[in-house]
Amino acid sequence: MKTRQLGIKGPHVSAIGVGALSFSNFYGSAEDEGSHKVLRAALDLGINHVDTSNVYGNGRSETVIGSFLSMQGKLKEDLFTIASKVGICRDTETGQRYFDNSESHIRDQLDKTLKRLGINSLDLYYIHRRDESIPIEEVAGTMMKLVEEGKIKSYGFSEIAPSSLKLAQSVGYVAAVQSEYSLSTRNPEMGLTQLTQASGTALVAFSPVGRSLLTDNPHTEERISDMDFLKENPRFIEPNLSHNIRITNAFRKLAGELSISASGLAIAWLLHQGDNIIPIPGTRTVKHLEELTEGAQRKLSREELALIGDVLPIGWAHGNRYSVNQSKAVEQYC
Repeated sequence: MKTRQLGIKGPHVSAIGVGALSFSNFYGSAEDEGSHKVLRAALDLGINHVDTSNVYGNGRSETVIGSFLSMQGKLKEDLFTIASKVGICRDTETGQRYFDNSESHIRDQLDKTLKRLGINSLDLYYIHRRDESIPIEEVAGTMMKLVEEGKIKSYGFSEIAPSSLKLAQSVGYVAAVQSEYSLSTRNPEMGLTQLTQASGTALVAFSPVGRSLLTDNPHTEERISDMDFLKENPRFIEPNLSHNIRITNAFRKLAGELSISASGLAIAWLLHQGDNIIPIPGTRTVKHLEELTEGAQRKLSREELALIGDVLPIGWAHGNRYSVNQSKAVEQYC
């Protein structure tokens, strides 16, 4: 497995990581045993970065990772570079989301995250969503304290604008920024890819296969009916869904002609967009993980990259990437 540096001051990790949102029931039912098989397969394939959050399944994703690590004995702290996140909260009575970047909340949730994972220090800790009531410089200061105390080794932010990243960088080094980035979502190219590359910050790309649209088996309307997130996501609501599947059929055909899975081709394309980009696809099956890993090994020629651009030009996707409710606290910059 090829490696990339998780920020210029960070460790070298596998070119792709495992996004552990799929270890919760976010995209349908998930079994802990299946998640453990994915983690074991990841290690066998040379993948040593896993990304989770305290909000994924209300801590379940972290607990699943922790239970896997607990079975590995003394090696558990050396197997994965682990990232988690904080900042998204949910009201237990109303179910409504809100956001909290206060130092007290961050510290409290970090302690709970470390306990669920069964480790003493977190490799990378993200602010999952911005709390606009607290300046980002103040939040960066809180994260720097945690680094100095040894509770985390580095920190980053998720779904922020380039302008916010610059403000955070005025306080100290930001190791990583997480953003949706794929052939179906290219917003980061409007400033974020450029700034992260110039400042030595890793750009960690979630949903790199377009929430299934860039795979050989995109979600159907029937399957989506059991997925709370996707059934209100504009790209997966008719008529957008049918449009998007029809358009990506050409991409699947191209992948077949290049003797690679569609997932693998999507990952390969993304890795060619910058050497600081680290995709973190999620999956619940070993087979799909193997397909994704194909992309980390595949070098694309200029001609092949041009062919991909021809079948999926910028702006091809129908529908916003989030609904109005889903986009709360996501910083818009283009």
